[in-house]
Amino acid sequence: QVQLVESGGGLVQAGGSLKLSCAASGRTFSNYYMYWVRQAPGKEREFVSGISWPGGMVVIADFVKGRFTISRDNAKNTVYLQMNSLKPEDTAVYYCAVSERYYYNDYGRYDYWGQGTQVTVSS
Repeated sequence: QVQLVESGGGLVQAGGSLKLSCAASGRTFSNYYMYWVRQAPGKEREFVSGISWPGGMVVIADFVKGRFTISRDNAKNTVYLQMNSLKPEDTAVYYCAVSERYYYNDYGRYDYWGQGTQVTVSS
């Protein structure tokens, strides 16, 4: 079992910033991928970003490119999502997930999910 705990969500005005964290614990994989996926009310899930562990693969969705940055701290088993220039349309629950293989937005194949953290951007 892997436990993923997200934190860092909240309410911010448009143009502001937030930094989400996802701490992983429990079973460890030698190689895996961590993702940020978001879901707004009434909308489908959206792939936001993914990062390999270890290694340097980073994938980020076009709609947040230039505004969001994914990073990791190997020592803390934590992945971050730095979100700048936030827009009201970024309002969603942001989930952290992990898989042993890279599945991009094939969410059903992700192995573990966190509980999600709410991000609300006011206009």
